[in-house]
Amino acid sequence: MKQLADIDWDNWQAKDPATLVFVLRDGELLLIDKKTGLGKGKVNAPGGKVENGEHPKACAVRECQEELSITVSGLQYCGQHRFQFVDGYSIHVWVYLTSEFEGVPTESEEARPFWVPVDDIPFDQMWEDDRIWLPLMLRGEQFVGRWVFDGDRMLDYELQVEAGPAYTLTYGS
Repeated sequence: MKQLADIDWDNWQAKDPATLVFVLRDGELLLIDKKTGLGKGKVNAPGGKVENGEHPKACAVRECQEELSITVSGLQYCGQHRFQFVDGYSIHVWVYLTSEFEGVPTESEEARPFWVPVDDIPFDQMWEDDRIWLPLMLRGEQFVGRWVFDGDRMLDYELQVEAGPAYTLTYGS
């Protein structure tokens, strides 16, 4: 299982459903230093596992509250990813974007938040796939991705981009 072709995607089931939430403010993106769980030590966006019976959008709101003490709203669906790891772990991630939130992003046991200019995203500290799809998201394009990883190393991927912009982003003046 080192390539996309090795996986029966028609019958693929993720071990964990999860979310990622990107918050945009004045040309900056809210990111986190992940302190626990999958991706510990990497830069990512807030988010986490969807609980039984929970809608991914509700999970996105809950995870931002738990991780950063902020309440996000106006979430825009951006796309989704299916990640398969060669060790057998799998995760299905729904990605959202918003510029609407209340509260001050505050460090928790899970994450240390920080703002970064959209032109200076620290891709070298993130998962390998982020540098491929994150620019699409910031251009307002929706996507569906399938990815194969061996630990931190990306082995193969397929990324489909939906035709036309799904939403419009504004970066201030």
